[in-house]
Amino acid sequence: MKRFYVIGFLLLMGFDTLAQLGLKYTAIHALPLVASTEWLLRILSQPWIYIALIGYLGAFFMWLTLLKKAPIGPAFAASHLDVISVMFCSHWLFNEHLSLVQLAGAGLILCGIVCLAVSESKNEDHQVDPIKVN
Repeated sequence: MKRFYVIGFLLLMGFDTLAQLGLKYTAIHALPLVASTEWLLRILSQPWIYIALIGYLGAFFMWLTLLKKAPIGPAFAASHLDVISVMFCSHWLFNEHLSLVQLAGAGLILCGIVCLAVSESKNEDHQVDPIKVN
């Protein structure tokens, strides 16, 4: 797999994870949930909401870049790495419980990403360059 793809997927995962954790921190500090101007100002005064926004913008632009340059199968699969990173970061930062089902799901996601990456690399090895054929 090309170095660009690995770096791109890791950046996408990092931005997505940052956005999800930023929203979680914002939600925790915005309690109690009351539909009022005070509640909205409490959210807007949280630095984590802006960190989440940066995470979402970074993920959006990384995703567009990966879609333009990377094979779609592995790109789509790797975009789900954030599910795993958010799960482990939430366990570490928020003391959220990890069940065996969650761990098994994370393992299945990783297996799917690896399978798609391996099959895509095999496809790249067997493709014929039309310029060299003529």
